[in-house]
Amino acid sequence: MTTSTAPAVELVDLGRTFSTKDGAGRPATVTAVDRIDLTIGSGEIVALLGPNGAGKTTTLDIVLGLIEPTRGSARVHGRSPRQAVQDGLISAVLQTGGLLADLTVGETVQYVASTYGGRHDDIVDVLARTGLTELAGRRVSKCSGGQQQRLRFALALLADPRVLVLDEPTAGMDVSARREFWATMREEAARGRTVVFATHYLEEADDFADRIVLVAEGRVVADGPTADIRATATGRIVTALAPDPEAVRTVFGPDVEVEHGRVTIRTADSDAVARTLLDLGAHDLEITTGSLEDAFVRMTTHHIPTQPTPIEDGASA
Repeated sequence: MTTSTAPAVELVDLGRTFSTKDGAGRPATVTAVDRIDLTIGSGEIVALLGPNGAGKTTTLDIVLGLIEPTRGSARVHGRSPRQAVQDGLISAVLQTGGLLADLTVGETVQYVASTYGGRHDDIVDVLARTGLTELAGRRVSKCSGGQQQRLRFALALLADPRVLVLDEPTAGMDVSARREFWATMREEAARGRTVVFATHYLEEADDFADRIVLVAEGRVVADGPTADIRATATGRIVTALAPDPEAVRTVFGPDVEVEHGRVTIRTADSDAVARTLLDLGAHDLEITTGSLEDAFVRMTTHHIPTQPTPIEDGASA
């Protein structure tokens, strides 16, 4: 694997608009990506989350060199995305396409490896790392959706890329296969490989990502460790057994939840609440954060899809 001191992915003031038409049929533009700044370091596992139309796919397409940004820049280990693809620094695992049904799994890997000058031991290693050794003789048409995803993953590894971009990588996999897949991803990250993935499985992002980038309306609205994003969006939840729940309500107000002597308080300052509860004689104190789903909903519901903007006479998209 090649080495680089530059960030794995660096997006600066990134923007992308598309030409369309408004409801009256007039030329208009839609902003899919709106001034995104994002830096991802080597070896990180980063989940890109957001509602449909948030700009996730467009951003990944720019990183993969499939489309050009309208403004700003994208770099992969210091190179343009297209140069990074040509140099084998970045590969992608997409949901569909790219497989020939009549070939076997082994033939598919062998043929693609030949375009990189791959050796037999490279092929054997990749098949083993992706759990496909026993499926090497099976035709692609006879593979399940999850097995075909693992095959796409194997093909992406053949170039020994520094960056892996995954679009819904575990679609079609059962729970066991999904966990095996992410165990392999962690091994790849430990080798210094960077993994950036888009998923609709919030639990998957919560369990396996080191960092979450939440996108809404073409902008980054949150970026950080999962627990920090949950706490920022939903606050923390403090619960404790209180000898006098009404005394707790007197201090914190009527919104304190009480059930079987256990009080629950939602707060942005859990340390202060905990100290006060202890002063009131409470015990068995617990502090948790809301779920990632709660954070996702709270951070994205106030963002609405970008509407087409009419182009003024004489202007161009």
